[in-house]
Amino acid sequence: QRQLVESGGGLVQPGGSLRLSCAASGFTFDHHAVGWFRQAPGKEREGVSCISGTGSMTDYADSAKGRFTISRDDSKNMVYLQMNTLKPEDTAVYYCAAQFGFLSSCARRSDFYDDWGQGTQVTVFS
Repeated sequence: QRQLVESGGGLVQPGGSLRLSCAASGFTFDHHAVGWFRQAPGKEREGVSCISGTGSMTDYADSAKGRFTISRDDSKNMVYLQMNTLKPEDTAVYYCAAQFGFLSSCARRSDFYDDWGQGTQVTVFS
């Protein structure tokens, strides 16, 4: 059974950092584009970042540029989202998603991805 599991969320003060992890089981991450999304209460899901199957392409939402870094380690079947200088507006449930067959491209659109995790909560508070 194909499954994605996010971890690493939690409570952090503004200016702090968190590293989110996305683990795949039942399949291998290679040859998959992977995206990170977030959804805050009452708001639409936002594509935060994505990485292509080879890691050659990454993309970030304007809100994440300069603060977040996406990376992948296919030997561990993991994708990460390093989040620095966190702000209260980063508070949301964060999801990872995967789509097979995109080695050199990715997208921050929800409809691009077939496999989704259950999410991990990130709360940034003063």
